[in-house]
Amino acid sequence: MARFPSLKAKRLLRILTSEPLSYRVTRQSGSHRRLQADGYPALTWAFHDGRTLAPSEVRRILVNHVGLAEDEALRLL
Repeated sequence: MARFPSLKAKRLLRILTSEPLSYRVTRQSGSHRRLQADGYPALTWAFHDGRTLAPSEVRRILVNHVGLAEDEALRLL
């Protein structure tokens, strides 16, 4: 298994909303944001921007929730 870095939530959100994933915020209630993108499953983002996400959380979001392969996910970082 490859090593994923820890990231601030704001940085991972920026990765999700930029190319090639192109997620967009469709709804927000407090710190909960609903993200949608063509060709990818919808996500609910419930992190405060300054929170540091552990490597396991970064991997879980990109690989398990978004559906990227590990090497694809690491290239985006």
